[in-house]
Amino acid sequence: MRAVVLNCTLKKSPETSNTQLLANVVESALRERGVEVSTIRLVDHNIPPGVMTDLGEGDDWPGIHEQLLNAEILVVATPTWVGHPSSLAQRALERMDAMLSETDDEERPVAYNRVAGVVVTGNEDGAHHVISEVSGGLADIGYTIPGQAWTYWNMGPGPGPSYSDTDHRHDWSESTGKAMASNLYAVASALAKNPIPAPPS
Repeated sequence: MRAVVLNCTLKKSPETSNTQLLANVVESALRERGVEVSTIRLVDHNIPPGVMTDLGEGDDWPGIHEQLLNAEILVVATPTWVGHPSSLAQRALERMDAMLSETDDEERPVAYNRVAGVVVTGNEDGAHHVISEVSGGLADIGYTIPGQAWTYWNMGPGPGPSYSDTDHRHDWSESTGKAMASNLYAVASALAKNPIPAPPS
């Protein structure tokens, strides 16, 4: 089984990503279950705005799209900015919109029988709103969203230190991240045995 993590931080490599630090917990728990995990930091790639899979020369999204189709599990990891997912998380969802019209050999939408979850960080509150926005978009595209397939960390109302600056409630976020990985793996395994059929014509 394979998983792809789309890290939607605004920080280019090799700058430390707080979002990646929490995503690492989920990645490790998936690897413990034998899942092959790869991470893509979107800010390091050229991803033009649009709602097509391939926007031509210089567009890095087609390669990312191929990795999505080769994975049974998707994790979208995003910071919170002004109470919303990062602009790169929104851009990823917009580019994934093209998957709505793409089908597999059995005429099923290509996101069918794949699961997805969300990781959110931010030194202000708003994580549940971000989880809802991203999960809703992924469900529209065709991904199955298991129960409690998310984890987050924030400091509560108002600005404050970042995830890497404090140990505040890391224990809860990490425990929730491990549960998230377990739920993603369980539902992905169930779908592999009993796949969702093509929609009725």
